[in-house]
Amino acid sequence: MQREIIESLNGHKGGVVWFTGLPGSGKTTIANRVQERLLQSGIRCVVLDGDQLRKGLNRDLGFSETDRLENLRRAAEIAQLFVEAGMFVLAPFITPTDSCRAVVKSYVKEEDYSELYVKCSLDSCVQRDPKGMYSLAIAGKLPQFTGISAPYEPPVNSDLVIDTECCELQQCVDILVQFVQSKL
Repeated sequence: MQREIIESLNGHKGGVVWFTGLPGSGKTTIANRVQERLLQSGIRCVVLDGDQLRKGLNRDLGFSETDRLENLRRAAEIAQLFVEAGMFVLAPFITPTDSCRAVVKSYVKEEDYSELYVKCSLDSCVQRDPKGMYSLAIAGKLPQFTGISAPYEPPVNSDLVIDTECCELQQCVDILVQFVQSKL
C-alpha cells in the first residue's frame, strides 16, 4: 500500500524525531511519555529504543566507532521502514558525534527527519546515573562510554533543543508533543 494512502487512513503523516544526548539525559524517559500522549490522541507511533535494539537485532555490535555507526545505520533504516508504514517514530539514541548523526540522516528521508537534542550537563548525567553505567565508566570498568571515555559532540543545528536540567519532565513532554503535532 502506498504511504500516502496509509497516512490518509491514519489521519496523520509519518516521521522521525531522532533524539541525541548524553546517557542519562532523559531521552528514553521523554520518548516513552511522548509516545503515551501521542497514542492517546490517536497518533500511531513507536519508540525505537537503542537499548532494546542492542539486546536483540544489534547484539553482535560493540561500541567501537565502526560498530556505533552500524548500530545507527540499522536503526535509521528501521525508522524509515516504520515511516513508510505510516508510523511516527521516536528514536532515543545517544548518537554521539556529527559523523554518527550524518549516517542517520543519510538513511532517513530529509522531509521525514527532525533532530532533538536532549541537553543535559555531564555532571547532571553522572549524578542521575540511572543504570549505574557512569560509575563503572569512571572506575575504568566500562571502556568506550560516551561522555567519559568516548566523545559526545553536542549538535549545533538541531531542530529542537530540550534542556532537562531546566525543564521538568512534564514540560519536556509538552514541548515535544507540540513539536510532533506541528509535523503531522
